[in-house]
Amino acid sequence: MNDERMSCGVVLARVTGTGWMTLMLRAYNHWDFPKGIQEVGEAPLETALRELGEEAGIESVVFEWGDHRIVTGPYRSGKTACYFIAKTTQQDVVMGISPATGVPEHNEWRWVSFDTAYDLSTPRVRQVVQWARQIIGA
Repeated sequence: MNDERMSCGVVLARVTGTGWMTLMLRAYNHWDFPKGIQEVGEAPLETALRELGEEAGIESVVFEWGDHRIVTGPYRSGKTACYFIAKTTQQDVVMGISPATGVPEHNEWRWVSFDTAYDLSTPRVRQVVQWARQIIGA
């Protein structure tokens, strides 16, 4: 089902020498995982993968933990968000440029531990961090 108020995204996990890291993006003062609005005709996973590519330049992912998902919301303007978990070996992040503004949609990106992701997040995103950490075993 397509919902104009559904955002879909990916909790991205990468193994490092110090353990699991996840990619967080900051827009203004809010940290979240790469996500964006579902377009007409897109399945949630298609949206999540498109947004991951557009917002972070990451296209090499594996859904090692299956098709687990979590839905949060409602938040800003009544939107809900659906997140999937994927693993990557890609470390480089390239923030995409918004066609509407000509500048990146986000102000900053960081690969962080799941503990740090929790500390950076709002309560809505913290539940996603906890859910992903439990499934990954991070």
